[in-house]
Order: sequence, then structure tokens, then C-alpha cells
Amino acid sequence: PDCYGWLGLDARGRWFMRDDAVQAQGPFPAARGALLQHAKLIDFIQRNYEPDEQGRWFFQNGPQRVYVELEVTPGVWRVEEDEAADGGFAITAHAGERSSVQECLLDEDGRLYLFDGRVLGLVHTLDMEIAARAVERGLWTPVDVQAGGLPERYGYVM
Repeated sequence: PDCYGWLGLDARGRWFMRDDAVQAQGPFPAARGALLQHAKLIDFIQRNYEPDEQGRWFFQNGPQRVYVELEVTPGVWRVEEDEAADGGFAITAHAGERSSVQECLLDEDGRLYLFDGRVLGLVHTLDMEIAARAVERGLWTPVDVQAGGLPERYGYVM
């Protein structure tokens, strides 16, 4: 059977395991659980992380789908300056895939999001200064959005 409530993804791209006791304390991210630190387990989750037809993100664990509770978005983007990249900036998803920016969004709280045509992701807090340089250079033009409308607009379930 599918599994719900046992795995959370925070706004920094970190995975949290949520056992029965943690789930009883409340929803993610209020009750986070144990931070996963085992590199091979994290790699396994990230290799098998994808959305279903309803926009619910999960990782496939053999025949079982483990659905993920999201703090903000299904992805978290790392940004770096890279001379070889388009425009001199590269983005890499928390799961390790490099991509390119199709849309740039700014919410009412000043959080910056990037959409690559497949997944909406929050820019990692440590990379905001670099992302700001891309905006200042005119490579990305943020569109104002309300955070509450992003799941419907980009087809994902929190």
C-alpha cells in the first residue's frame, strides 16, 4: 500500500523521516521528524522522486509509493555562477539535476522561485545573493505571485 505522512521535504531540500510519534505531533513542517543523513538513502529517494497524475510528489520504493509532504515546493534550486552556463548562471535541483530557468517568481514574503518547465522550486536561502545578481543583470525577471496560489498554478499538492 501507498505510504503517507512518513517523509517531508523542507525549504532547503532536506529530507525528514516522520514516524508515528512525530506524525501524532502534527503536520509537516511543524513536526519535522528525523533529518535523513545517510547519503545512499537520500540518493535513492532523489533518483525515484516524481509526481503522480494528481501532482502529489512521491518516491517509488519497490511496489510502494511514499508520498512526500512539502514545506514549500516540490523542488529546491541551488544557484551558482557558471561561465559555461546560459547567461553565466546555473541551477541545480536539490535532487542533483541541472536545468535552466523558464520562469522566475517572487512571492509576497520575498521568496524567489524558479520554474524549469517541469518543477517549481524555491531558491535555496544560501543562494539568494547569487540569484539576485541574475535578476539585476536582467537574466531573470521575477513575476509577482501569491504563494498560496502556486500549488494550483503549477499542479502540485503540498
